[in-house]
Amino acid sequence: MSGLAQHPVSAPGYRARRTLPVRVEAVRQLKRRRTMVMAAVLGALPLVLIVAFAIGTPGGEENDRITLMDTATASAANFAATCLFVSAGFLLVVPVALFHGDTVASEANWSSLRYLLAAPVPRTRLLWSKLVVALGFSAAAMVLLPLVALVAGTFAYGWGPLKLPTGGSLATTETLPRLGIVLLFVFVSQLVTAGLAFWLSTKTDAPLGAVGGAVGLTIVGNVLDAVTALGGWREVLPAHWQFAWIDALQPQLEWSGMAKGAAVSISYALVLFALAFRTFARKDVVS
Repeated sequence: MSGLAQHPVSAPGYRARRTLPVRVEAVRQLKRRRTMVMAAVLGALPLVLIVAFAIGTPGGEENDRITLMDTATASAANFAATCLFVSAGFLLVVPVALFHGDTVASEANWSSLRYLLAAPVPRTRLLWSKLVVALGFSAAAMVLLPLVALVAGTFAYGWGPLKLPTGGSLATTETLPRLGIVLLFVFVSQLVTAGLAFWLSTKTDAPLGAVGGAVGLTIVGNVLDAVTALGGWREVLPAHWQFAWIDALQPQLEWSGMAKGAAVSISYALVLFALAFRTFARKDVVS
């Protein structure tokens, strides 16, 4: 089926750039059940945490160190930051892996991929459309969580300045910009998982294999980062920098850790996305 990727003779009015518009792909993905389920899970997490804090007693009882979790109920902003803290390590990995790992492999699994290419949709155009939509849905998932947390937290704890674990607080006017920086870094740090899932999606016809493989490799990275014997080698692991955004919740904004983490994540992601396009360009599509 490799010939499907080439179109030596174009039909009148045919424009490769007009095939599979991003808006069409976005609507297709939006209507899928897994998208709705993922949105429901992310939207429900802040409500679950509010109930948990109502039942329990937040605060550092075992030691005198104040953490972000201890300040969770201080304001809506603190609650939103806490939601990001508890979900960035794993929960937010799932929608990123799902939206990127399921996108191409699912078409192959449904035996619809070859028909898209025969439409004809150029392979590069198909991948770009799917990648843009997957990145957009991943960004929307990450915005949804703190947005629901801010709304729910306002009703539960009220609106106010962001209380810092290190002491003091940020002015109300600084709160949203700082949370925006946190959210942007979290998104960038997840690009490695996105790249892994997207690449695996071009190599397999099993969506669960691509999604599970990306999640599994992300977990392996977290485990390796916990091995202190690796010393400075851990700094080349994306997982080593995943919580560098904590530096944005300091009286003085510190960029160095986030800059290093962003550089590492983007570097890995670019390589993985390039591998995905290379793999798909050479793939013999039979399903």
